[in-house]
Amino acid sequence: MKPIKLPNPARISAVFVLSLLAATSVEVRAEVPTVRIEARTVAPAIAAEATIEAVRQSTLAAQMPGRILELYADAGDRVRKGALLVRIDPAEGAAAVAAAEAGIAQAESVLANARAEYQRARSLVERKFLSQSALDNARAQFQAAEAQARAARAQREQAATVKGYASVVSPLDGLVAARHIEPGEMAQPGRNLLTVYDPAQMRAVADLAPQRLAELGAGPLRASVELPASGRVIEAAAVSVLPAADARTHTVRVRVDLPADVEDVLPGSFARVHFHAATAAPAAAAGPVVIPAAAVLRRGELTAVYAADGQGGFTLRQIRLGRALPGGDAVEVLSGLKGDETLALDPVQAGIQARSAAAAR
Repeated sequence: MKPIKLPNPARISAVFVLSLLAATSVEVRAEVPTVRIEARTVAPAIAAEATIEAVRQSTLAAQMPGRILELYADAGDRVRKGALLVRIDPAEGAAAVAAAEAGIAQAESVLANARAEYQRARSLVERKFLSQSALDNARAQFQAAEAQARAARAQREQAATVKGYASVVSPLDGLVAARHIEPGEMAQPGRNLLTVYDPAQMRAVADLAPQRLAELGAGPLRASVELPASGRVIEAAAVSVLPAADARTHTVRVRVDLPADVEDVLPGSFARVHFHAATAAPAAAAGPVVIPAAAVLRRGELTAVYAADGQGGFTLRQIRLGRALPGGDAVEVLSGLKGDETLALDPVQAGIQARSAAAAR
């Protein structure tokens, strides 16, 4: 008689568990983060394209003719206030100073002769040897010689000042933005040499129609500056509206000051400024529904959200969006929501759960 071989107890347990799982539907759900939304009043806001510029920027121009001898700075160099940047050949200025010195010597010689003639004429008039008209003539010549001497001295000061223009120094601490001339070229009065700006004080400049500004109300304005190149959004330190409109474009220039010492902001770069009123405008009806941008599901032409159905699941709600709020983290909903819903912050995971629940039914 052959012995009977019993099954392994561990194998029996594994088979039992597999059979149990096959006979029973087990549903595992991942936790979907949600947010409760409500209608709220939003401060009026508008967006405008802007250009970054330096608050303190100087374009240095030549004030005397001459050949460029040396350039001590180039684009991108950091310079200090008073540092020598350009040296122009001072030969022409030196010649003007020498000519002015010669003019002074000549004028002083004429003045000395006129003074002596005047003193002689006074002495002769006192002794009745010369008429009063001759004395008046000598006095007039002496006064004219004095005026000529003063003019010659002023001309010398002017020539010395022009000679000083041969050395061009930086008017501020900052960076050289551009170089407009090369060594060896001729400089003429008014020709640009270098452009220097202070990177510690920057601002965004936008041109807006007065009608758009009126949408924000009469109160003080706040603004945030979006830098698309780096993806940063910077809160403005101050907003000022210039009190005049451009006669050609009929727009008003708005200056938006950035906080001090903001790094990696270059003048001339593109920016987008979001203006909003300091307080929300009063309204009789409830304001728009504002939802997080992460809760929006976009599939082709469909724009929707997943709202909690109160039974542990989610239902798809088609919505129509309005404008994005400053910062891009929230967006207005024009229709599709009442403002008392709970939305899924992960619409993809909520959609998976909604389809699983529909298949189970």
